[in-house]
Amino acid sequence: VQLQASGGGLVQAGGSLRLSCAASGLTFSNYAMDWFRQAPGKEREFVASISWGGEHTFYRDSVKGRFIISRDNAKNTVSLQMNSLRPEDTAVYYCTASLKLSSWIRDVDYWGQGTQVTVSS
Repeated sequence: VQLQASGGGLVQAGGSLRLSCAASGLTFSNYAMDWFRQAPGKEREFVASISWGGEHTFYRDSVKGRFIISRDNAKNTVSLQMNSLRPEDTAVYYCTASLKLSSWIRDVDYWGQGTQVTVSS
């Protein structure tokens, strides 16, 4: 299984970035897809999740109204549109796949390699 994330970079506060993740080696529509992040010196944390068909989405409180998760099951991709970015959003962002729709790290079945997002003030 491979989860290849891309789209990270450096952006000023208030700006936007769009992360994408291409999945292979799994039956994509069988998995809920998630994004987690880890800032320097901090624990990895849940960001957003989308259900198998895309009908349901969930977000951590601090990104609600700013981030949008979406998926394309025909292309085996999941995206995270990040708007109104803040310096505290700076982290390595990981694309993950889970058989269970959950925000818990323990429920993640596969992890991608991560992509760096840096938001300058």
